[in-house]
Amino acid sequence: MKKTLTVLIAAGALLGAAGCSATPQLTNEETCARVKTVVSAQSATSDKAGMTRVANQLRPIKAAASEDLRDPLQTIIEYFDEAAKPTPDTAKLEDMKADYSAAGQTYGQVCGTGQ
Repeated sequence: MKKTLTVLIAAGALLGAAGCSATPQLTNEETCARVKTVVSAQSATSDKAGMTRVANQLRPIKAAASEDLRDPLQTIIEYFDEAAKPTPDTAKLEDMKADYSAAGQTYGQVCGTGQ
């Protein structure tokens, strides 16, 4: 009886760990739909608080994003994080601007927003 209980507990632990192991990867369409929901929300404003909210809402999407959109989303999040600081580093933002623009273009191409 003890051995059976131990085996069942071990099996349950393995199944539980397997169920939590990895986030499923989204397709381009799914990633685009989730990003569109975030940037279309009323809370997605261009002020510092709005940029922080958008960046924080994009983080879990980026974790499961399609391969095509993972890097562009990371670039966008990093840009928003810097821009939303109380005193953003303007030189750093200027350096990031080209990558941010390229990330937006990639997003537009993949998601068909016509950028």
